Amino acid sequence: MKKAILGIESSCDDTSAAIWMDGQILSNVVASQEIHQAYGGVVPEVASRAHQENLIPVVETAIRKAGITRHQIGAVAFTRGPGLMGSLLVGVSFAKAFALSLDIPLIEVNHMQAHVLAHFARDPKPEFPFLCLTVSGGHTQIIVVKDYLDMELLGESIDDAAGEAFDKTGKLLGLPYPAGPKIDQLAQLGTPRFKFPEPQIEGLNFSFSGLKTSILYFLQRQQKENPAFIRENLEDICASVQDRIVSILIRKLRKASVQTGIKRVAIAGGVSANSGLRKSLSENAETLGWTVFIPDFEFCTDNAAMIAVTGYYKFLAGVFSNQTAAPLARWEI
Repeated sequence: MKKAILGIESSCDDTSAAIWMDGQILSNVVASQEIHQAYGGVVPEVASRAHQENLIPVVETAIRKAGITRHQIGAVAFTRGPGLMGSLLVGVSFAKAFALSLDIPLIEVNHMQAHVLAHFARDPKPEFPFLCLTVSGGHTQIIVVKDYLDMELLGESIDDAAGEAFDKTGKLLGLPYPAGPKIDQLAQLGTPRFKFPEPQIEGLNFSFSGLKTSILYFLQRQQKENPAFIRENLEDICASVQDRIVSILIRKLRKASVQTGIKRVAIAGGVSANSGLRKSLSENAETLGWTVFIPDFEFCTDNAAMIAVTGYYKFLAGVFSNQTAAPLARWEI
């Protein structure tokens, strides 16, 4: 299509807008909300208010950086869910109003489907079918991707997601929110010498709540004997926690590859930026003959580029939304 697609993402605490045109991302603007660091996690009401302040400037910046005018936009793709209801409501309302003002189509996008299709924002792009391990703060899933809009969920977390396990561990260690990137940095300086149990969950589902509890009890025991244990062993603790989370993810991914016979493997979502996961995936690719696809860092965390890309493929398929669309806090892929 010659017209551009405007992507809008507001599912959690990042406000983002992007422009897709002529087969490429022309801009991808993200405004993060640092205020949540003071609370140790995302405060839904604070997040929604910040989206209201950030959305118009972010959209204007995305259009300007793309070098187009708003009249060159042919459709608006927006995150309908899953996510925080208040945050989603801001993005959905804006997208509907913007589309109505220009009399252009609306395209609703599943946030988790968009994480998978972030792989098509830039080369190299995987061929179908492929497996995608989607790992974020709120979700951990293994998906068979049969086509752009044809995906099958093979397994998911039955409680905490992997990203949540990172963040909650960081809180126990006194690290700032979000703790995932900081644990990754410290882990690269440490040795995984502390052993944590691996949950025995049947099939391809995940569980991280038990791991989180075992980490808590471990730290409590060690601190009784040595109050300075965390400070003196922080890097090794982070390395050990990261090693276990990554091993859980990779073991399930290997099992999915064997069951499906698919050797094209991708990762997506915020935790796909983790260096330990990327390294382990590459090592398994060498031993198992996988062809691995790892997205650029800017497409790992929540961003509107992936929403615009998904919107493009839905536009080609003629799958549109309308002005009655409402946000969905939960929405299966």
